[in-house]
Amino acid sequence: MTTAIVIVLGLATVVVVLGAVVGAVAASRRARTREPVRTPPADPGAAQAHDPVAEPDFFDPRTIRVGDTVYVEAARYRAAGALHCTMQGEKWTEYLLDEGARRYNWLSVEERPGTEGESLHLEVLLWTDVPTQGMVPARHMLIVDGLEFYPVERGTAAFRSEGNTGLPERGLLDFADYRTGDGRLLSFQRVQGGQWEASYARPLTPGSIRVDRLP
Repeated sequence: MTTAIVIVLGLATVVVVLGAVVGAVAASRRARTREPVRTPPADPGAAQAHDPVAEPDFFDPRTIRVGDTVYVEAARYRAAGALHCTMQGEKWTEYLLDEGARRYNWLSVEERPGTEGESLHLEVLLWTDVPTQGMVPARHMLIVDGLEFYPVERGTAAFRSEGNTGLPERGLLDFADYRTGDGRLLSFQRVQGGQWEASYARPLTPGSIRVDRLP
């Protein structure tokens, strides 16, 4: 699946990933590539990955709860629901964030093993809808918005829905993931029996999210 830029967080500020849902048949947004995304060398002054145990300055996004108020890059959302997904032993969670005025965004969070000699990392991605006008995920290269996306992986995950997601309580989610040569991510997904939808993913930096929670 699509391994985007890996973000390892601590326990005080949330980093979230957003996508979008349209109506009751909207699918969750999770590109899942086992190959790492190739990115330019990091600026020495740029934010680096953080160990969730060693760095207590960042809230752990795995602890987001349905009903939380989530702030993402100055935008305010409510965590309306969550999908708990599993596939071949892998687990991840996708949170549906309600922006208001019938606008929704998806956040995906997954704990992933680090490279040799490194601890576990949290992968956090921001998902945004792509208007594909009925396009279906072919098994060859696709051109979307003038960019060439190459197939990475296809499969089916099981999910359990919590809160208000617009999806069944339980079901199966088909996906087909693609990536450009420079690492841009595209994923087609559908709840089995529904229509294909597509979205782009982008990683967020530590500290870009915070959460307010009622006691």
